[in-house]
Amino acid sequence: MKIVEVYKRLDLEITKGKGCFVWDKSGTQYLDMFGGHAVISVGHTHPHYVSEVSRQLNLLGFYSNSVRISIQEQIADKLGTISGKENYNLFLCNSGAEANENALKLASYQNGRKKVVAFTGSFHGRTSLTAAATNISAIAAPVNETTHIIFLPHNDLNALEATFSEMGDEISSVIIEGIQGVSGIHISQNEFLQKIRRLCDQYGAYLIADAIQCGYGRTGSFFSHDYSGINADIYTLAKGMGNGFPVAGLMINPLFKSEYGSLGTTFGGNPLACSAALAVLNIIEEERLIENANLIGNYLLNELRKFNNLKEVRGRGLMIGIETVDEFENIRTALINKHHIITGEAKPNVIRLLPPLNFTYEHADLFLNALKKELA
Repeated sequence: MKIVEVYKRLDLEITKGKGCFVWDKSGTQYLDMFGGHAVISVGHTHPHYVSEVSRQLNLLGFYSNSVRISIQEQIADKLGTISGKENYNLFLCNSGAEANENALKLASYQNGRKKVVAFTGSFHGRTSLTAAATNISAIAAPVNETTHIIFLPHNDLNALEATFSEMGDEISSVIIEGIQGVSGIHISQNEFLQKIRRLCDQYGAYLIADAIQCGYGRTGSFFSHDYSGINADIYTLAKGMGNGFPVAGLMINPLFKSEYGSLGTTFGGNPLACSAALAVLNIIEEERLIENANLIGNYLLNELRKFNNLKEVRGRGLMIGIETVDEFENIRTALINKHHIITGEAKPNVIRLLPPLNFTYEHADLFLNALKKELA
């Protein structure tokens, strides 16, 4: 039997990690500015994280939601405090796609409608409805195709208003990333998010804030949507939530009705996953990592914008996109092979920076100096 190839992989096997660095099987050290798709939030093998997950595994690795799991309540309390959404309710699941799938379903349960507004450049998952709501045709099979999804141009106020004027009473929800990651780090403008909030309120639709990649403090605020001053009806969480352990969730406005059976999960919120999630929250709070993401992110953005030979630099906090001119399209490969710095990418020529939130000025300077050499 062979493994299904789902990504074009780097010719690199990572065998060890510590903080913001990883090592390959030959012992070569790399600065990790990708974090495995923005998953590593508090650094590789953080001592508190390792200790808490190990401690829980020695007690009880798994039991299902057929019994009370009190650590879930600890996560809800801590998450409410750190995010500033203390009055929301938490549903725990396993992945970002699962979180978004449940959010879309929950909104439809609540208002009985079918239409969903999504946007060009969006990525919400590879499962049934999330694949349909993702603006990448290659990931949607014929069975995913539906007339319920309405794609609008990202940040287009006129198109948004026109669509609600035409069919607002049919729209169940609007799903939007605060910063689009997969398409190349594109910020949802504050005015645009505020308009979505007003139209959803006016027409009885629900705003789903997809914070899978752009949440959990990555942008210097707990949610990147917070920069607009709005509150979403549902926030979806994953990636950095478990620092590598599969855990995800929905933070749900308490106005939503909860009925047995409408949401459910076998593995979601199991004790081991919860130990990882709670450790991450404790580290974020104690080490002030959201503040750090803002400080180091601003430093990187300011320094990068001084470069004359970049097309554009976009982002907030430690979620940054560097769009290069065509002649530097292979720069990511050079950073890996020559400077031992791992970054992400978005085709055709965007370097994505998604490092752990404990990234430092020293780490940033390592990257900036390497990039300067390659752009010379």
